[in-house]
Amino acid sequence: MTSVLYDAPGPRAKRRNVLFSVVFFVLLALLLWWIWQTMDEKNQLEWALWKPFTTSEAWTTYLLPGLADTLKAAALSMVIALPLGAVLGIARMSDHRWVRIPSGAVVEFFRAIPVLLLMLFANEFYVRSTGIPSDERPLYAVVTGLVLYNASVLAEIVRAGILSLPKGQSEAAMAIGLRKSQTMSSILLPQAVTAMLPAIVSQLVVIVKDTALGGVMLGFTELLNTRSTLAANYANVIPSFIVVAVIFIILNFILTSFASWLERRLRRSKRSTGAVLGADKVDDVNAAEVGGTYGAGAGGSI
Repeated sequence: MTSVLYDAPGPRAKRRNVLFSVVFFVLLALLLWWIWQTMDEKNQLEWALWKPFTTSEAWTTYLLPGLADTLKAAALSMVIALPLGAVLGIARMSDHRWVRIPSGAVVEFFRAIPVLLLMLFANEFYVRSTGIPSDERPLYAVVTGLVLYNASVLAEIVRAGILSLPKGQSEAAMAIGLRKSQTMSSILLPQAVTAMLPAIVSQLVVIVKDTALGGVMLGFTELLNTRSTLAANYANVIPSFIVVAVIFIILNFILTSFASWLERRLRRSKRSTGAVLGADKVDDVNAAEVGGTYGAGAGGSI
């Protein structure tokens, strides 16, 4: 049996794949065992180091406030970066040079600068040029850096998603007299959303993770920053890293699962019902069309 992309594996290939799978899982088990043994030798599996996470104090004082700030910064960055990236991506495809060239320069400039540098520059700008309180300044700097960088990346995702559509879509819209703005908003963007969704979600996951950069360099009280305070108080550095890593994994898994559900829903909504009309239904449709034609002709002759 042959697939479109590859030939179905034969008996030897199947045996080889099974062998490789067994070897991989054995090596993975050995790696996990080595990690377990190393942590046990370093006394990192003692219950005293993990016990703080079973109490409410560690969560309400450290982890949950840090998680709230992480979600706050990520949500603000997503809400601002998504529409800004869409506008920049569409502007890069404009027929007007005075729109296309500046938009391309902005996208290329901010996409080439590391997001951490953007955060540091934004923080210095807010220190020297604004009256934002010092306790709120890290949040502003983190959101600004994330928006500038990710909006430029999302602009390229939007542009690539629109350009991936068949040219016949635009040509058909032009044939029925739609302007370019109408074609973009009514035809191209709705179709490109489904194709762009996986790349957009992967960039949103990057936004969630990059909030930790603000905690390292700017003292922003996000999840990783509050973890260091928790570890200093309870002397459980490795367990605290593991717990925070699990929290990030759960957050990003929820985000990607929601995106997968949304993508399936969008694909189903665009799919044809596949209903087949019977002969009597076709006759009714043709009769209605003929009647409408005669009615229009009669109305035109009056």
